[in-house]
Amino acid sequence: MAVAEISVIPIGTDSPSISRDVAAAVGVLRSEKGLKYELASMGTIVEGDVKDILRVAGRMHQAVLDGGAQRVVTSIKIDDRRDKPLTMKGKVESVKRKLET
Repeated sequence: MAVAEISVIPIGTDSPSISRDVAAAVGVLRSEKGLKYELASMGTIVEGDVKDILRVAGRMHQAVLDGGAQRVVTSIKIDDRRDKPLTMKGKVESVKRKLET
């Protein structure tokens, strides 16, 4: 299981607002089975198999291009841990536990 942050940034749109484009990208995730995700203010966190994450990132990128952006920059950060289970929730809980000590 991997956790990734995906950020899809449209460039060359008719407005400085990008929420319509973000919604198109997240809409792709909503239709995916087997991937969990959390929308954040500066990107979307996705949990699942690496090959599925990479595939959906490409579909998210294409959805923003299909929405009319002249250029799209997509950033992906992947945490793929093999020594123990990795989840979005577990990563946050680990930091919170350390803050309590």
